Parts: sequence; C-alpha cells; structure tokens
Amino acid sequence: MQFFKKIFSSKVLPSWTILLFDLMIATIAVIIGYLLRFDTAYISNNGDQILATVLIVLTSDVVFFKAFHTYSNVLRLSSFVDLMNVFAAISLSFITCIIIDLICTYGIGFDIVPVVVLIISAIVSFMFMVTMRLLIKYFYDELNADHKSALNVFIYGTTDGGIDIAKSIRTGQDRKFNLCGFIADDPAMKNKVMMGVNVYMNDDTLLDTLIEKQIGGVIVSPVKMQHVNDNNFADNLLSSGIQLLMAPYITDKWQGGNESIKSIQIEDLLMRAPIDIDMRTIASHLEGAKVMITGAAGSIGSEIMRQVASFNPYQLILIDQAETPLHDIRLELLKEWRDIEAPTIIADISNERRMEEIFAAYKPDYVFHAAAYKHVPMMEDNVSEAIQNNILGTRIVADLSLKYGVRKFVMISTDKAVNPSNVMGCSKRICEIYVQSLSRKLKKEGRDDATQFITTRFGNVLGSNGSVIPLFRRQIENGGPVTVTHPDIIRYFMTIPEACKLVLEAGSMGNGGEIYIFDMGEPVRIVDLAKKMISLSGRTDIKIEFTGLRHGEKLYEELLNTKENTEATKHDKIMIAKVREYDFDEVAASIKKLIDASYDFDQMATVSLMKSIVPEFKSLNSAYSTLDKTDKQ
Repeated sequence: MQFFKKIFSSKVLPSWTILLFDLMIATIAVIIGYLLRFDTAYISNNGDQILATVLIVLTSDVVFFKAFHTYSNVLRLSSFVDLMNVFAAISLSFITCIIIDLICTYGIGFDIVPVVVLIISAIVSFMFMVTMRLLIKYFYDELNADHKSALNVFIYGTTDGGIDIAKSIRTGQDRKFNLCGFIADDPAMKNKVMMGVNVYMNDDTLLDTLIEKQIGGVIVSPVKMQHVNDNNFADNLLSSGIQLLMAPYITDKWQGGNESIKSIQIEDLLMRAPIDIDMRTIASHLEGAKVMITGAAGSIGSEIMRQVASFNPYQLILIDQAETPLHDIRLELLKEWRDIEAPTIIADISNERRMEEIFAAYKPDYVFHAAAYKHVPMMEDNVSEAIQNNILGTRIVADLSLKYGVRKFVMISTDKAVNPSNVMGCSKRICEIYVQSLSRKLKKEGRDDATQFITTRFGNVLGSNGSVIPLFRRQIENGGPVTVTHPDIIRYFMTIPEACKLVLEAGSMGNGGEIYIFDMGEPVRIVDLAKKMISLSGRTDIKIEFTGLRHGEKLYEELLNTKENTEATKHDKIMIAKVREYDFDEVAASIKKLIDASYDFDQMATVSLMKSIVPEFKSLNSAYSTLDKTDKQ
C-alpha cells in the first residue's frame, strides 16, 4: 500500500512506468487471445508461435505508442483526446500486425500470427489500457485528496457550465472541494445521477437536504446567477451558514481549477438581468468622433471611457483634477487601447480660461459631463465648493459646448436632485435646470443645429467611490462593527457598467432638453445589505451599529419629483421625466447671483439663494433646516 501511495502521490508518473504498464497489458492481451481461441493443448505445443506473436505485437505497439505519445501524457489529467490516441495507436498496430501476418502467410507459407488472436488482443488491450488510466486517475485523486479539509459542495446547474465546474474541481491539483451533488431546476432531472452523484431539485426540501448532508457550500454555474438573484435561494443558504461560491464564465479565459472558484460577492447578488442596449445606434454616433469626458478618473467617468473606447472613437479627451487616478487611467489606456488618441488633461472644470483653452484645442463632438462633488455630508459642510464645482463647472462646460459646436452634451445627474434634501442634491438640480432651460431657449430660437443638451438621472452605483459597499467591506475586514445610519434606510442600486450603458443609450436617443431617468429596480434596505455582506464573509462575530442619519440624508431616495410625470421611450429601462420649465434668462441671472454669493463663503446666505431657485429643496438633519422654518413663518 505504501508503494502505491508513493507512486500515486507523485505529481507525474514517469513515462517509462506508463510504457511498461502498457506493454504488460499488450502481453497479457495476446495470452488471453490464445486462451479464448485455442485449447490448452495447442498452447502448450506452440510456445514459439505465442512468443513470436508477443514480440511482433509489442514491437508494433512501441512504434505507434511513440508516434501518438500515449505514454507521455499526465494520466491523472487524461482526457477523451488521450483515450482516442490510445485507440488510434492500437488500431494502427493491429493493422500492421495483420500486414505482417499476410506477408508471412503468402510469402513464406507460414501463418505466424492468427488473425483472431490479433483481434481479441487489440480489443482487450484497448479496454485494459483505458481502465488502467481511469484507475490511476481515480487513485491519484483519492490518495491526494484531503477529505477532512475539503469543503462538501453541491453544484447549481446541470448543463455544460455545471459539468465543466464539476470536472474542474475533480481534476484540480488542490482538492478544496468534494462534489456531493448537483442542483437542477428542470423536473426531468429529478433523481438522476451525474458523474457519480445525485441530482436534487431546487425545491422546498433542498435546504433540509443540504443541512442533512453537511454541505458547506454551493457552487453556482454562471448561467444560474439570475436564478440565485430572483428568489430567496441566496438568503436561505446564507442564513443556514452555507457558503455561496461562483465559477467565472468560460469566456473569461477560465483555465479551470479550484483557484478559479471564488466566493460570491454582494455585487453578484445585487445584479439584475442584463440590459439590452442598441449598440448599433450608439456606435453610429461615437465611431470616429471626438469625445470629451469630464470627471474621467471617477467611477462613472472611467467606465464611460471604457465603453466609448470600444466604439472606436477618433479621440478621447479625458479631464479630471485628480492627478493620481487620472494617471491610472492613462496607464490603462496604454495597455488596453493603445491605438486610440486619448490625451489625459489635469484641469478644474470651474476654471473657465483653462476649459476654453481645452475646447478650442480639441473641439469635441460629444461631451459626457460626469465631474461633480457627490458626497452628501461633505457638501453640507462645504457649500461654496458645491456651488463652484457643480454649478459653475457645469455652466462653463455647457456654455463652451454650445460655443464650440458640440453635437451632444450629456450630463450625469442623480436621484438626489429630486425633492432635494441636501446641498449636493440641490446643486445637481440647479445644474439640470440650467442645461434644460438653455436647450429650451435654443429650440425657441430655431437653432436646431445647435448643441443638444441631455440629462440622465440614476441612483447609487455598486462599487463607486464612496459607495457603502466598499465601506462595509473594510469594516468587516477590520472586525466590525458595520455602521448603518438607520434601520429603515433604503437605496436603489445599479452596477457601474449598467448605468453607463444606459447613459450612452440615452445620449444616442436624446434630441435635447430631456431628463432621462433609469429603472433602478427594487430598492434595497441598507441593513439587509449589511447583514448579507456579513454572511458572505463567513464571520459570525460582526455587529451592526446604527449611527443616525447624516446631515441632509433621506431615508429613501426618489427618482421623480412629485410635480413630475414620465413618458416611455423605446427602451423599457429609460423614461423621460416631465419637469417644470424655466425661463433661461431668469435662471441664468439667479445662478450668476448664487455663484457670486458663494465667494463670500456665507453658507446660510448661499443656501437661502439655492432654496429660492429650487423651492422644493427642504433640508433634513441639517443646520439649514432653520431656513425652511423661516420660510413657513
């Protein structure tokens, strides 16, 4: 036993060992052929013939084993192709032996190798050699598997994706997982057996089965992720202490192996069904165009850059005032899109002379305006910066877009602009008012060839800078506590790529003046999000603490103002918000007064002016709430 364990614990069996086994099998196969064809008397009287047959068969086998490298492969990784090579080698060896027998029979008149014996020996050789390879593979896996430390798992998915995962975890060098069963949605698969384990239905009894069999994890086939998201499957597993694991898509260049299987992240569970995008229309707008992106180093701006780059633009003009993140974007461009001309420009969008220099030099066709200060509590404490960066910056970029003949200007707004309760949200609402009223003025003047100004609104994006998810992840890694502002607070979430695809789609369909809102799906309770992330981490000692709502923070965000309604577009995830219309000259004058006041750094006076422009702006949990009380008196 120790001898076999020593052999099978080796990572690779020596080639001579495999060749020796194969030749032994070939010899035994010839003897079996004679035993099945002749009686014992014939065998005892024809030892020379048997020996000659063995020598001819072995010589022929060695030639073709060498030609097809049948003994050079790693047996524990044997595949169908390797077995077919064995079949080809034995078949050609058999044909060669037949030719030798025919030459001997008709050339020297002596039938040296009986044909029936050759047929039997070829069949037996192939069967035994295949069996040997399968047994070696099995013994290697069993003797090298640490069943005590390996995690008992089920695989969710019985199609090709699930089968590929099962093969991978059984052939991986590091046996981290012990396959115990499959999970299927198709009733036809009930009580079936695949790869030696049972198939179980995803029904009300599944959780009890997993607990009874002491299953520690469920590996989800990528094609089944939508099923995990659409029901309580994930919640039930996590609440029972069962891990959720996911293998990557085959298109992600998965090389197989246990190391490719990762724990499911909260982003995976919050993802929704893929969104259909009219790629042809978007490509027709952006291909060969000069595209400027402000805030290009941020979460949204950088993803817009990546997606625009895929449409083969003539030039990308990337602007941000954050030096290090923009440098990272430059390195990414050099690696992924070396052929696209993409100047990375350090600039402050509120610096009008600098921005005019950039517009004059590059004359972009499209502008995606993602630059903004977005942190609610920070802007509550820094009102003047919110005005100067968000509002003044937007006015400058919008005016320059019109002056230098930009075709479309697409502004990234936020759901916090609806019935704003904080300075940041109100600043973005004022930006919306400015670009929409400017577009309305152009249409009144009959300037149909002028810049089309389009606004897009959406909620929180997963993984963005300042998102709650990275914060929770850091808190969990540090041992907690996880801090949630309020037990009832909810938010809408969307992935960054999903949001940016909708931005590009809205930008391609807009004619100017629209405020597009996106279908954000169902809202998520932040405390539930925190609980799910703690469960995914496998930690049981992390506590949740409620810290109270921050300045300007709502329990829930709205996507539409109470005075607004919507109309449908050709895309079921995109709607047009109908908002109150403003006169541009009045808006421009009010905004100029607001910007001028911001340089006095009198926060109360500045916020008061903001409220006069946006009457629905009611401060929450903020010192500026007193202004609302004064308004009522």
